[in-house]
Amino acid sequence: MDLDPIDLSGVVGLTALGLLTLNILLGLLMSVKYNPVRQWPHRKINTFKIHNWTGYTALAVAVAHPLLILLSSTAKFRFVDIVYPVNSPTQPWVNTLGALALYCLIVVAVTSYFRLRLGRKTWKRLHYTAYAAAALFFVHGLFTDPLLKDRPVDWIDAEKVFVELCILIVIGAVTWRVVHSRRHPKGRALARLRSARTALPD
Repeated sequence: MDLDPIDLSGVVGLTALGLLTLNILLGLLMSVKYNPVRQWPHRKINTFKIHNWTGYTALAVAVAHPLLILLSSTAKFRFVDIVYPVNSPTQPWVNTLGALALYCLIVVAVTSYFRLRLGRKTWKRLHYTAYAAAALFFVHGLFTDPLLKDRPVDWIDAEKVFVELCILIVIGAVTWRVVHSRRHPKGRALARLRSARTALPD
């Protein structure tokens, strides 16, 4: 049985959300200098490459999510409703949050691509936009009606439970990162010193 474009858009949106959650978790691991060779699973894994791959893939999937709605004959969405959804046929404010999340994700991806030109300090500040993108995606995922019919939110629906789990995982991971940085201030200072030395010209 073929999936309806609206149903397919929902599946794609949840996939983007899962990829973004994974991307944030990898980024947090990298921020504490996690080394998969010295630590579990004691294997040579290029976490930086995986982090980039999940980020760019999440962006591509997130772009596909609203575009699929254009294929629906019942949704009555136009392209302008996708890029500027304030007057979209259904749930305009929820769709606007989703569009803002996508634009934030684009900023993160573009600035990451040019991170060497931007410099570490500027790039890192811009990279925090990823958390804004995640927050907006989470709110969008919680309050949107997958069938675009403005139905009340069913908090125990399987799709909503998936979004809720992603939120809890990210909150838990960010909390762990904050606690870790407070317990290991010397390591954080050493990392900054090494970064500054690396930035010095030869």
